Order: sequence, then structure tokens, then C-alpha cells
Amino acid sequence: MRRTSRSLLLAVLLCAALTSRTFAATYAERVHEQVLPNGLKMLLLEDHKAPVAVFQIWYRVGSRNETLGRTGLSHLLEHMMFKGTEKVAPEDYSKIIQRNGGNTNAFTTQDYTTYFATMASDRLGVVNELEADRLAHLKLAEEQFTPERQVVMEERRLRTEDNPTSALFESISAAAYTAHPYGWPVIGWMEDVRQLTLDDLTHYFHTYYVPNNALVVAVGDFDATQLAAQIATEFGPIAASAPPPPAVRAIEPAQQGERRVVLQREAQLPFVGVAYHVPNLHDGDAPAIEVLAGVLAGGKSSRLYHELVYRQRLAREVGGNADYVSVDPGVFMLYGQPLPGKKVGELEKALLAEVTKLQITPPSDREVEKAKNQIEASFIFGQDSDFYQGLVLGQYEIAGDWRLVDQYIPAMQAVTAADVQRVATKYLTAANRTVGVLDPLPPRPGKRLPPAAPPPGMVR
Repeated sequence: MRRTSRSLLLAVLLCAALTSRTFAATYAERVHEQVLPNGLKMLLLEDHKAPVAVFQIWYRVGSRNETLGRTGLSHLLEHMMFKGTEKVAPEDYSKIIQRNGGNTNAFTTQDYTTYFATMASDRLGVVNELEADRLAHLKLAEEQFTPERQVVMEERRLRTEDNPTSALFESISAAAYTAHPYGWPVIGWMEDVRQLTLDDLTHYFHTYYVPNNALVVAVGDFDATQLAAQIATEFGPIAASAPPPPAVRAIEPAQQGERRVVLQREAQLPFVGVAYHVPNLHDGDAPAIEVLAGVLAGGKSSRLYHELVYRQRLAREVGGNADYVSVDPGVFMLYGQPLPGKKVGELEKALLAEVTKLQITPPSDREVEKAKNQIEASFIFGQDSDFYQGLVLGQYEIAGDWRLVDQYIPAMQAVTAADVQRVATKYLTAANRTVGVLDPLPPRPGKRLPPAAPPPGMVR
């Protein structure tokens, strides 16, 4: 009865959201796209539901653009972007945004680095001017660089070195990729970060932080034509780079056999993760893989949670996800942590058994519809957020074309149970998987261990 009520409520909310917004117009019909002569692209989306707006600037550079020995440059540069220009003192960027009633932050991923500010729409000129200023006049000085590198090393120490599950996910990625830079962490390897120099960072900045490698996305209560003119005024005089930033040519070869890593770290409980190489949004199988992730790991009514947490009482948590909007093909990840007293090997077998069940018998139509409803609801409810709409536009543009956003929901709706079974059989194979196991060592007396971390993604 409770399940029926929740499903009914979800359907009602979904219908309300669909009625109010989604069917009003596509992104292609609403977005103002413009490219300046220096190559800077802007995607401007008017949304007048409240007198606020988000301004995001995206640089097409993340950890996939780095090289071994200099990993972590993208994330360290993100930190240094707040260290001032000729006109703005170090750390004053955020204070100026706050004085104008806004908030700001930034994040780095494998594929991009993004800076954003949310504020009253009549103050967008402030962030527009600040972003153009630090693109053109960022000051990179040794007295700022050395301590900030220590800050990043401490960040890595807290998030990865002292977090056994985070360290396990890092080990799994390193084993899953042998030729592609998705194998190294966004924050960088510790020894690489330690050896980064100001010259490394300066060269990296001038290579990738150029107008013809940047994208401005704004969503909110503004006139797109007027805002485009303001952006052109601030960013237009900044020269493009010649030649353009180098392309990433690495291609991960097909995996030809199971890989396995065992990580021994101080931890209270073991952990297991399984990664399979899968295609991204540019492949016709990607929508079915997205639904497959929902069937297996889409919340507490999913197969994995219901079977391994509720029924078998084998795991304290399970989960999974797939990389859909990545520039290059990513991985489909399943993971879990056994309950105290349960063996991690037992949980691994149970995870793989659920995969095998899907390969033998397709999911029920009800399971597929529920997963599709969850995906649609998550996407549609996000349309009420200026930040989320900007995030989606930016991610799709970085991955290839922002107009593909409009194909997301229709592609999900077209997925069938047979499609889910087919992609499970095609990609979730033994030869295509990398298994990582956390083998816990006893913690030192008095040491508190952190809870399990989700798979790595963006680093703020």
C-alpha cells in the first residue's frame, strides 16, 4: 500500500512538472547561443521565475588534459584562480560576490573546470567583469603558489589518504584504465602535486585558460541580448590562443580479462567495488545503460538494495552509477560494504549474482518504468533550479553539443526491458570488469575512521 502511494505521488508530481515546464519549450528553442570572434561561446537561458541568475564559466580542461608527473594541475589552478589579479586582491573575489548578495564556488572534474556565482540578476555585471578580469590578468606568484599547493596536498590527505573507501575507488580507476587519463585522480597523485612548480601552472594556465577554450553559461532573470552584449564588452578584447589547446588523443583499448586490486588500509569494514567500461551519451546503448543503473541501484527499492540490504541482510550499503555525460567513455560502477561479520567475498558474489540474473532474465516492465520515472523526475525537478539548468547545458556542451539535452528524456522513454537485458549482457562481463577490494587493517588506538565515500567525481 505504501509503495502504491509513493508511486502515485511520484506520478502526480512528475505530471505537474511536465505540465508546467518541460513541454513548454525545448532547450534548443529557449537558449541564446553566440560565439565571439575570439572563440568564447555563450549559452544564455532566460528564466524569469525569480529576480536571480547564475553565471558560470566553463574551461574545457580537467584531469584528462594532464600528463603523468603533472597530475592535479587542473584542480590546483582552480584554487589559484582566487588568488587575485592586478585589480583584485587575493581572496577578494569571493568577498566582492558576497558584498553584492551572491555566493560563489568552483569545481574540477575529469573533463572541465567550472566557476560559478549565483546572485541578484541586476548584479550579473559584477561577476561578468570579475571573470573576464581573472582570465586576462590572473597573477600567479610564488608566495601564493607554494602555500596553496600545501593546501591541496592536505585536501588530498583528508579526502583520500585518510579515507580508505575513497582510496579504493582511486585504485579501481587506476587499474581499469591503462592508456587513458581517466585512470588518475582529479586531485592528482600526491607526489605529482608535491613536485608541481609555478612554471608548470603558468604554462598550463596560458595553454587552457583562453577564450577559445571557454564557455559562459548563464540562466535566470535577464535579457539575453543585453547580457550577451555585456559579455562581449568584457571578454571580447581578450585574444584567442594560437594554436588552440591541444586535443586529448588517448583512447582506452578494450579490456581483455578481469583485473583485480586489493587495498590494505586501516578501516573498520571491508568494501568492494566493480567497474565495467561502458560507452557515453554518443553511443546508442547509453540510455539503456542509464536505465540499467536505475534498475540495479536506483534508490532503496532497487534490486541491489532490496536483495542485499533488506532480504539477505548481507550489506550495510550498496550502490551504483554510470558515466553518461563524459567526454570519453567512462565506467559503470557497482559497490557495497558488508555488514559487520559478513565476508566481503560473499558480498562480491552476491553483487555479481544480481548482474547474472539480469543477463538471464530481463527486468519486469514495472522495474523499467520505475527506473525511467526516477530518471525523468530527477531531470525535470532540476529544471526549477537555475544552477542545475546551467550545469546540464555546460556538461552537454563540453561532452559534444548542448542540444543533446533535448534528446535525454525521449531516449530514456524509448528504453525497453529487452534493451536493459541486452546492455547488461554486452557490457557487464567478466572480461570487462575491474574488481577492487578493501582489506581492512586494524585502526590505531584512538583513531577515528571516516564513513564510506561515494565514487570520485568532481573535486571542489
